[in-house]
Amino acid sequence: MNKEAKLQKSLKIRHLMMIAFGGSIGAGLFVGSGAIIQITGPAAVFTALMAGILVILVMRMLGEMVVAKPSLGSFSDYGREAMGNWAGFTVGWLYWYFWVIVIAVEAIAGAAILKSWIFPNISLWLLNLLLLIALTITNIFSVKAFGEFEYWFSLIKIVAILLFLGVGGAYVLGFLPGTTMDFSNLTAHGGFAPLGSAAVFIAVATIIFSFVGSEIVTIAASESAESEKAVVKAVNSVIVRIMTFYVGSVFLIVTIVPWNDSQALTNPYVSALQIIGIPYADKIMNLVVVTAVLSCLNSGIYTASRMLFALGDKGDAPKWMMNVTKRGVPLNAILTCTIFGFISVIMAFISPETVFQFLLNSSGAIALFVYLLIAVSQLILRKKIERETPERLKLRMWAYPYLTIASIIAMVAIIVSMAFSASTRSQLILSLLSAMVVILLYVIKTNISRKRAAKNALNEELSEVDVKAK
Repeated sequence: MNKEAKLQKSLKIRHLMMIAFGGSIGAGLFVGSGAIIQITGPAAVFTALMAGILVILVMRMLGEMVVAKPSLGSFSDYGREAMGNWAGFTVGWLYWYFWVIVIAVEAIAGAAILKSWIFPNISLWLLNLLLLIALTITNIFSVKAFGEFEYWFSLIKIVAILLFLGVGGAYVLGFLPGTTMDFSNLTAHGGFAPLGSAAVFIAVATIIFSFVGSEIVTIAASESAESEKAVVKAVNSVIVRIMTFYVGSVFLIVTIVPWNDSQALTNPYVSALQIIGIPYADKIMNLVVVTAVLSCLNSGIYTASRMLFALGDKGDAPKWMMNVTKRGVPLNAILTCTIFGFISVIMAFISPETVFQFLLNSSGAIALFVYLLIAVSQLILRKKIERETPERLKLRMWAYPYLTIASIIAMVAIIVSMAFSASTRSQLILSLLSAMVVILLYVIKTNISRKRAAKNALNEELSEVDVKAK
């Protein structure tokens, strides 16, 4: 272990671009979109559109700050500079907690698919362990290894989505043999918004978590010599990515699959491909979903460990989290994240309805809290950047400050709406509890630091008095 080494800038621009593209394509898109459609109907397209626009705006704000003020801790550091140490501490630890839970969720999902598909005789817990070990080794080896794995994982996901869009689009437009143009499913089963317009808005709080991951590129950028160029490209392309991958594919799903067919929407992409007549649709999508799960697991370990590293750099986490190997990998931070992830997996087996459900719900709204603080940070820091280093504003947030303020209002509205939905209320309450715990820990840490500083100052004064007395 080399305590003096730094993170190596081994990621190439192709790695960062695929991390950016892949970050917005997770298992939540392939599987979770079915649940959204069931609670909104065909109007889920508008739900995806609203969530997508919000994420696009947040990424634009974050991109502006990253290009103007490159930083290891990304939005954690921006929160710290804009609102004080409490904000950096809170954002960093909440984001870390969110990804540690994601590590557990993705490991469980991946193991379940592999067990039902390929390894029916292997215990689920063993498959969980093997997945965590495999992706941990990938991250430990080098950041370049992480980048290569993520590059190919993301490429598979992108190709799968593009093929689905091509085949699905040809089907609904009547370009395939034996088909005619058919959009009847958009209105045939109770109308376009059969469960009301309120459901369309409230569901934004649920679907937006499927978009989380686009911001990973701003963290990974600190390990690339081409960070500014990559961030600009990633932010500029986020509109096409979200509108194509999410909004486009959700539109095709609700057009092809009846929204009230709950069984079909359990795995919406498989159902759509089966309706189209694609052979082995289930096997094809199992491969794609496993790839998406592995990608999220890979990214989760990377992202959580780098946030721990950044927190250690600011004194908000133990300094030994910054210890790196000769290859520039923060080994202690990676192992810490993996251990916490596996503890969560164990809880899923021992206490799935209580402890693990609590962990899931307590991280449910955290991504929204983080995005909200990113927007507030940009609102504050933009003025400072314009005053001190205006030449660094190479990438600007559109219609500042109006769109930033509108985004903040929208996120507050979504958070408040969670309190009025039975499906999201517990997530909001427990996520607020998580935030309060982190803030309380910051207060305790600050008080201990102040007492320690006061004690050291007193000892220095006493030493000076002793010297004078002698």
